[in-house]
Amino acid sequence: MTTRILYSLCGADESRPFSPHCWKVVLALKHKGLDFVEKPTPFTQIPELENGFSKTVPILRDGNELIRDSFDIALYLEEHYPNRPTLFGGEGGKALSRFVERFSQSIIHPAITGIAVADIHDMLDETDRAYFRTTREKMLGRSLEDLRAGREAAVAGFAAKLEPMRQMLGYQDFIGGDGPLFADYILFGALQWMRITTGGNVLAADDPVAAWFERCLDLYEGVGRSVTAA
Repeated sequence: MTTRILYSLCGADESRPFSPHCWKVVLALKHKGLDFVEKPTPFTQIPELENGFSKTVPILRDGNELIRDSFDIALYLEEHYPNRPTLFGGEGGKALSRFVERFSQSIIHPAITGIAVADIHDMLDETDRAYFRTTREKMLGRSLEDLRAGREAAVAGFAAKLEPMRQMLGYQDFIGGDGPLFADYILFGALQWMRITTGGNVLAADDPVAAWFERCLDLYEGVGRSVTAA
């Protein structure tokens, strides 16, 4: 039997993989009922994986197949394992997931970066810290210390960015309806990233989004809880 391998991202402690994109794939594989071995990898070692196949993770090896990018991996799983539970529920679900991905990437990820980036730096080993500081400060145009100083304001403004999700949850338990689809795993990955790197206590206890996130943490025998909050 071929071993399926998911290469994911970790800091100095490989037992605490934190990438939002990799968590999407973890739940997608669980959704499909597919066994896999996860191999968390530090930032600076990713270019060495699979003969330089990708500069980023997740990378999925499925037998002789290598796939990069979380959305492409989900599409691959849907196409190659059609008799297992669907990740999209049809073409409309793929289109929905593209929208949720763009919402998450353009609105939620930048907000979480403002909250978590300095904490992520602190999770890394010395080699990765130097790489992370250089690349993130160039990307964000600010020092990690400036970002850390602005964390309180970033936390205060975070919940409002999820208002569309909050209102949708007045109609259904998941983005996918009665049960989760890949669209749920996209947004879950973002909040899981924040939970693992910062503790993630930025939503009110009675917030419907917090309740949805708890439901997602409980999925598949609580795989989301296999890594504790910071």
